Amino acid sequence: MTARQPAEWGPHAATWTAWPSDPALWGDALGPARAEVAAMVWAIAEHERVELLVATEEAAATAHEALASAPIRFHRRAFGDIWLRDTGPLFLASDAGPAAAAFRFNGWGGKYVLTGDDGVAPFVAHEAGVPLARHDWVLEGGAIEVDGTGLCITTETCLLNPNRNAGMDRAEVESHLRRDLGLDRVLWLGDGLAGDHTDGHVDNLARFVAPGVLALPVAAGTDDPNAEAYADAHDRARDFGLDIVRVPSPGLIEIDGAAVPASYMNWYVANGVVVVPTYGRPNDEAAVGVIGDLFPGRRTVGLRANAILTGGGSFHCITQQQPA
Repeated sequence: MTARQPAEWGPHAATWTAWPSDPALWGDALGPARAEVAAMVWAIAEHERVELLVATEEAAATAHEALASAPIRFHRRAFGDIWLRDTGPLFLASDAGPAAAAFRFNGWGGKYVLTGDDGVAPFVAHEAGVPLARHDWVLEGGAIEVDGTGLCITTETCLLNPNRNAGMDRAEVESHLRRDLGLDRVLWLGDGLAGDHTDGHVDNLARFVAPGVLALPVAAGTDDPNAEAYADAHDRARDFGLDIVRVPSPGLIEIDGAAVPASYMNWYVANGVVVVPTYGRPNDEAAVGVIGDLFPGRRTVGLRANAILTGGGSFHCITQQQPA
């Protein structure tokens, strides 16, 4: 079998994540963000081992205090920020055993270039004891979503953005995905979410819930800033031949008057639980219920993620699964 990333709902050996550490990045949200990350870690650690990166002595002390009795392993390592979906390796599976792939990381097109982020992938792979292949083109884990069969989805606004791989066209991107990740079919969606500094990571827009089955949001109200993106994604997925299930959207959420990429789609599937971000919105309960129905046999829990959202993402953005 070609080495490729298994579907997230497959069995995990562990979940990798990181502890918010830099007051200069998080400001007043640092304490609340740590509380939200701790709640996520507790939920996951009931079902699988959690591997937690801590960047400083102060961060390590607060993490140990919040998670002292949880079944997790702490790894002291300097890094820029907690978005391990993008800075960490992509773990792969093959007949030859586990592997990992690392790509160039350029701070989401040069927007947030932070000291230490480009060394996270080799560190995590080494600590996991998994051989790492390095690939000299820019790809973040949140830019693709796979169903484990060789099919992936991505967005044009991200992977065709010249701030990632200038000069690479659609055919070249697909060739690289096939060569490096064993992905032989690609559904290109259009725009990502409004206000997303990643240029439209697909894990905020569309998620697989089974092979060939794609979950997509439904716009909430006439002021939902992503209504056109949702409708376009639906039409492209339908025309591609995928089965589609619909999930409520939280609708318009603003910080300092600007729309932010709040999405229930940024859930994380662990061995026995699905952790869904919530935002104190009317659709929170309904979304958690719908997502729970998509993953029978797992407990589905909604946890607030407003503070993490101030950094630009949510639970899926800060996790990376290591397959069993």
